[in-house]
Amino acid sequence: MAATPAHRDDNLLEDIQARLDSLNKSERKVAEAILRDPSAATRYSIAALARAADVSEPTVNRFCRGFSATGFPDFKIRLAQSIATGTPYVGQNVEPDDTVAEFADKIMLSTIASLDKARQSLDPKALASVIDYLIQAKQINFFGMGGSASVALDAQHKFFRFNIPVMSYDDALMQRMVAAGAQVGDVIVLISYTGRTKETVDIARLARSNGATVIGITNPDSPLSECCTEVLGVTAPEDTEVYMPMSSRIIHLTVIDILATGVTLKRGKDFLGHLKKIKESLKATRFPQN
Repeated sequence: MAATPAHRDDNLLEDIQARLDSLNKSERKVAEAILRDPSAATRYSIAALARAADVSEPTVNRFCRGFSATGFPDFKIRLAQSIATGTPYVGQNVEPDDTVAEFADKIMLSTIASLDKARQSLDPKALASVIDYLIQAKQINFFGMGGSASVALDAQHKFFRFNIPVMSYDDALMQRMVAAGAQVGDVIVLISYTGRTKETVDIARLARSNGATVIGITNPDSPLSECCTEVLGVTAPEDTEVYMPMSSRIIHLTVIDILATGVTLKRGKDFLGHLKKIKESLKATRFPQN
């Protein structure tokens, strides 16, 4: 009798190992090929994994579906998520003796996996609400410290195109002064992976007390999330207490892209001429394409 499919939140490698004895002969060969070198398996095509296991491609597909994957690409993403050992202060999936090719591949795969997890958890209603706040804003300020500072600056680069006054700040004292001068109609977007930076939480409270709309792009269960008008809950399987911020920063940048796209679409077709004019202003600064 076939084993019950795994829940999507389980550690895939652990689940494959636990169910090894319950798999039929062909599917067990697939499992053993994966368990021999999980990192290599994340780089395989379905044909390559079938060859490594000495089975057919339909067998590999059937194996993947047996572990609640929608197909082989989805299975590889979940496999990358389950590779969770690492070198402290460097990267969560990186081992000290990894080759350049190995650690480069691990970082790419773990980022893809983290983006997919964020995609599944983002709340469309919260996104729509935040886009509405941004469209109606008198001015927008993006706040980020540490690894989030570059995300705030990227947001400024995106949003200045929308004919809304916009600035980014990475200094806590400047953020505090801007929050103190905020008023109804202003939107302040605070970007923080942990949501536990004391200064950031204090600044959010100060901005709210002055009537500003405060948006948090942060962990939905954090102290910061409790102080915001609206929260875009973003999580990533990354411990920034130990490791350098990597996939979490990429997720935040992607959320900014989503918000910028939402604002563009809300502005309608008539606004595209304005965006085109900004783009065309750059032509004289570039060498022509071959």
